[in-house]
Amino acid sequence: MVIEINWIAFLQVAVAALLGAVAIVSFYALGLRMLVRAGRVPLVTPAEFTDAITVISEKELRRAEKQAAKAAKKSPLTDAQKTLALVAAYGCFILCGLAVIGGILLIVIGH
Repeated sequence: MVIEINWIAFLQVAVAALLGAVAIVSFYALGLRMLVRAGRVPLVTPAEFTDAITVISEKELRRAEKQAAKAAKKSPLTDAQKTLALVAAYGCFILCGLAVIGGILLIVIGH
């Protein structure tokens, strides 16, 4: 029994996976950056886990919320620029989602 590997197909899959990963991470990072520029700093409260290594305290949470509100007020952008940054952020998140859905469809349909 001889097993042959199609190295060209392997290389195509490796390049497609690398480009897909770079695209998804880039769109998500750019979306987060635009969201912050729009004055909507994403603040996620930590979940309580029984075996957590570190848990943020209420004081640290209040301080982080205060810093996020202060950063949103200090933005030098006009309201139109903030709106444009928010639209760009949502556009980046949509592109990120479309890249994920496209990859799933490529796996399911194009195999």
